[in-house]
Amino acid sequence: MSHHCHHAHCHSEAHEHLHAHENAHHHHHDHDSHLRIATIALSIALLLIALWVSRQFSLATGWQFLLFLPAYLVAGYDTLAEALRGLFRGALLDEHFLMVVASLGAMSIGFLPEGHAEFIEAVAVMIFFQIGEMFEEYAEGKSHRSIAHLLSLRPDTAHVLGAEGIETVACADVAVGTTLLVKPGERIPLDGIVVEGRTSIDTSALTGESVPREIAPGDEAKAGCINLQGVIQLRTTHVANESTAARMIELVEHAGEKKSRSEAFITRFARIYTPIVVVLAIGICVVPPLFAASYSAALTTWLHRALIFLATSCPCALVISVPLTFFAGIGAASRQGILVKGANYIDTLAAARTVIFDKTGTLTEGRFAVTAVHPSRYPADTLLHLAAHVERHSTHPIATALRNAFPQEATDACRVTDITELAGCGITATVNDQRVSVGNAKLMDALALPWKTCHSHGTIVHVAIDGEYAGHIVVDDTLKPHAATLMTQLQTLGVQQRVILTGDNAHTAAHVAKQIGLTDYAAELSPVDKVEKMEQLLSEAPHGGSVVFVGDGINDSPVLARADVGIAMGGMGAEAAIEAADVVVMDDDLRKIPTLLRLSRRTLAIARENIIFAIGIKVIVLLLAAIGLATMWMAVFADVGVTICAVFNAMRAATIKQTAKDTCTPTPTE
Repeated sequence: MSHHCHHAHCHSEAHEHLHAHENAHHHHHDHDSHLRIATIALSIALLLIALWVSRQFSLATGWQFLLFLPAYLVAGYDTLAEALRGLFRGALLDEHFLMVVASLGAMSIGFLPEGHAEFIEAVAVMIFFQIGEMFEEYAEGKSHRSIAHLLSLRPDTAHVLGAEGIETVACADVAVGTTLLVKPGERIPLDGIVVEGRTSIDTSALTGESVPREIAPGDEAKAGCINLQGVIQLRTTHVANESTAARMIELVEHAGEKKSRSEAFITRFARIYTPIVVVLAIGICVVPPLFAASYSAALTTWLHRALIFLATSCPCALVISVPLTFFAGIGAASRQGILVKGANYIDTLAAARTVIFDKTGTLTEGRFAVTAVHPSRYPADTLLHLAAHVERHSTHPIATALRNAFPQEATDACRVTDITELAGCGITATVNDQRVSVGNAKLMDALALPWKTCHSHGTIVHVAIDGEYAGHIVVDDTLKPHAATLMTQLQTLGVQQRVILTGDNAHTAAHVAKQIGLTDYAAELSPVDKVEKMEQLLSEAPHGGSVVFVGDGINDSPVLARADVGIAMGGMGAEAAIEAADVVVMDDDLRKIPTLLRLSRRTLAIARENIIFAIGIKVIVLLLAAIGLATMWMAVFADVGVTICAVFNAMRAATIKQTAKDTCTPTPTE
């Protein structure tokens, strides 16, 4: 019994450790928001009591001060603490400091004759500041939740198949090479290879793709996908914190660390802007009274104006809403199965004017398939049937294509004997009683048979039966659905240069370019040539326009890293590409690229709206404050009100409007 308890305890510890980070963030957030709501409610209640008492009894200034002080301290305790902390750290001019100076200044004016109303304003400034912070926290929590949906991808436990049967173990304790059992309806806990059972899995959490994927023994299954039908057994290939889901979560959590140009601008702006505002406020307070008849009387008026000026000048609407906009945009992309590794890439994607594609595996399926059969004396089916049998044991991609075109090859009762292979030419074999040769033109020449040329594009496979030419089969790499639609959409989005870089021959590259509407192509390139070509395109890019590279990432890591933004398609696969790319599209859907460009532009537009709106309103209120037309209430709106509006505007970036353009039809060239 004690042994069992101890064992369970170990697992629960590992489990707790795994979730500590997520839960800490969640509980901390909940606790904070409840505390803030309580603080706001209590300070408003104390303010109302103080107002009622001051109306009922005409109290001396000192008593008035003591009456309003509890409400001020409850509303402003954390702001005061932050400002003090800032003082010790030498971060003098942050928003908390400005707020404290403005409210304490208002308190001090309250001691002057007829200044009692300022006590109320001082408390109000603090209460509104708290309300602003509450909205900001709500919005931040909402963005975090939009990313926390990724955290649900990671189950806590796995069913391990051992000698004693099935045991439930914390994922963190499962080693590579362990066999797991996954039942229908469960999330796959760790990346692995299917060893037994067939099922279909829902990959939407990782890829955003709604169509289930069929998997059988030998296929890969990723952590976070849901097993829909059968019971399967997996052999794990990664430990818990290296699974696809874990890496996605980590990438998105760190995305906020890479600042966008707008965010970097805001940080620099605040650093220069705040000292200027403080100097101006001191000037407003000290200089005009020098020209007044009575210095002390004028000082009260101008001190009040200077404090309003300070309360207005707080740059928090910008400091908060701009990073939040980018964070919300990244969250929206992650729900579509697109991982953007930093806010800086959103800026660059919005300016994309050149998009470069790798051909094989990105625009094409990267798999050969039979695209045409031209028989000269037998039915097309017979040609395919015999060719598939001859290629029974070959591992060449073209042989695979021929076998796939006649799937009954493995199950029918035909006898295949005396297979002889001519290296670089083809294969001859006896199928039942017929002697069949399948190969290129060289094989036909060797057999001294007249063969026919073909105008179709692709690799031509000739077939001879019993010493007579029987026709040919065309095998080609097929284009992905949506490839042509993608080009039209990119053109609509203002992408002028659409180029493919490929190691394939020029004839094939030209054919693909013409078929789907590319503006240019470069063929027969080695990985080194690709980087050189990329450098050339970067130097030719229009001013202010960026160069985006889209690849499937098997051998594209150098180019992905070199482009302004590298997008890896099908990030389910190549590990190196996930590392080298700036954006990972978790499935192979080309339609995600226009969606991503539109999303980036929208996010950037919202960030710009916030910058213009916040600075505009502030400038107006600052001017009004300087000439004495603004009240402390206006100052509070210019700070807190603008922040709340900007934060709500920023949250629009978290939603993607699916336009009609996103539901494009497959390319008709299939």
